[in-house]
Amino acid sequence: MVGPPYDCLANPLGAVRLTFEKAISSGSLDPASFGGKDWGAIDLFRNFLFDQANVSQVPLLNPTSIRWVQPHSLVRFRGMIQDMLGNEFYAGAYKDGSVWRTNKFADVSHFPNVSASNMQIWERRLLYCVPVPGLNSWTESHSEVGRNGSTDQTFLQREKRRRMDVEATDSMVSMVTYNEFQDSPNAKKMREDGNTSMSSQIQDEQAKGSCSTALPDIERDSLPCLVKVYDSPESELKLNDVFEFVGVLTFDSELMVEKDDYDELSTGLGDDDLVHGPPNKVPRLHCIIHRKLAMLDFLHGGPPTMEPKLDLVKMAREALLGHLTTVLGNDGLAAHFMLLHLLSRVHARVDNVAVGKLSLNLTALNKESVTVFGTQLRISLESLLPFTHWIPLTVQYLNTASLAPRKDYDINRLVPGVLQLAEGSQLIIDETKLEAGTLNPVGVENVRLLKELTELQKVDYDFKYYKMEMAADVHLLVLSEGKSNILPADIVIPFQPSVVSNAVVAAEALEAWRWYLSTVRSLPHSIDLEMQKVVENDLVAARQADRSLGSQDFSRWLTMGRLMSASFGETCLTLEHWQMVRELERLRSERLK
Repeated sequence: MVGPPYDCLANPLGAVRLTFEKAISSGSLDPASFGGKDWGAIDLFRNFLFDQANVSQVPLLNPTSIRWVQPHSLVRFRGMIQDMLGNEFYAGAYKDGSVWRTNKFADVSHFPNVSASNMQIWERRLLYCVPVPGLNSWTESHSEVGRNGSTDQTFLQREKRRRMDVEATDSMVSMVTYNEFQDSPNAKKMREDGNTSMSSQIQDEQAKGSCSTALPDIERDSLPCLVKVYDSPESELKLNDVFEFVGVLTFDSELMVEKDDYDELSTGLGDDDLVHGPPNKVPRLHCIIHRKLAMLDFLHGGPPTMEPKLDLVKMAREALLGHLTTVLGNDGLAAHFMLLHLLSRVHARVDNVAVGKLSLNLTALNKESVTVFGTQLRISLESLLPFTHWIPLTVQYLNTASLAPRKDYDINRLVPGVLQLAEGSQLIIDETKLEAGTLNPVGVENVRLLKELTELQKVDYDFKYYKMEMAADVHLLVLSEGKSNILPADIVIPFQPSVVSNAVVAAEALEAWRWYLSTVRSLPHSIDLEMQKVVENDLVAARQADRSLGSQDFSRWLTMGRLMSASFGETCLTLEHWQMVRELERLRSERLK
């Protein structure tokens, strides 16, 4: 059997152009009318990557691999969408004599000097992506592919399941549509002038738009990437989402030398700011396939099927609870609440309420005890969760930190803030270092931002002339001497350790606990009619016994009930789990007294 006349890994553009030429020659494609939609190239790469299980052969772009991966080859990049730079026009198709050719997924045009009538202008979206903030090192050890040949089974399994349910998406909803561009005065002048170059006029228009060449420097331990996305609805890609992009890498020093070959219809983002050389330049990736990542995608290999293995879930729960108890100085009650906290997530929003969140405030700590138990807890959570952050809260920090992202109109960019975090991030705030002092206006605003994140799971992004609320899903753990006045957590519990122990954990156990946390956290939940009556009766009785209880308390109990069921791998609240929640709350109330 004769193999394909192209190499999807080493020469992906060859595969793209070959499928384009085949579609043109077969008469199934008219470049003048279809607007740049896929002509079968994406299906070709899906088949190569997933059906033929070649995902493991695609190098993962990082500060190490960027030194040896070849430009114009197929790569993967995992990161968070930090900024959305709008759209850019490019010469998507052009006539080479009597033959139509394409520049899709590329920066360089082989024959850019053609008349406007023999060229089709298409659009693509620009995303500035960065490694996920707070990404822990254990997530990366299984991802070094391309040279060692490890297999990303999770990617293959999840992608195949999704392909069975999801049909081809509609064309991208552009910020500036193609029709609007065609009707603009500049476009009409281009058509009238015939051979007149369009590059300067398009660049003039886009210089006033949302794109900018002012790109942040690369940090020592990270590698940002400018991702160019094709044929994707805007609703699929949102700010702060974590994605894996598979596409063609552009990081070529030849672009700096051979400027005449550069696609003159691009916005100019590819000039000297993006060439291979100085360490503060940003590579580009022309995305062919992308998928949103979940916590499971950062684990080693594919997770086992959970339904027939509830015993495994319960064993993992018992072992993890024992580990948390050890880390927390044999405080079993705090360990139970810590487990529920780690399993929480925002699964719905009703009016201004983030349903499902469960922030935790461990009190009765001081600078000395935080040095011991806070450090142990931090190390433990970093080994269990993919994204974690530690903030030692002081007056100076509040007065100087940039917590909220802000729009810089001089460079037309969103400048990131500390609270621009990916979904599922764990934020640990050490309030024991907070001493008396005076907050300046920045400090007052930062206190408001932290309180709003804790209560509403929202962050106000600063666009200078207005604030824009962005939904968040961040786990907040507060360590403090007394109940925090800045961060009003859902659960406040005095910490009562009795012993200091060093928790030594085998790698196999850590992997099992990571799988447990990521799997049970995403379980659905329901309450049958019989349990609904039990819960209602208990809430009425509790209200009669203590008039200080309100809707927030009852909502917290219901959230804890859902999390308790999930912790055992079950999707329906049982009487046993509800009673466990009531007992935990009783013991916590006794401590608070």
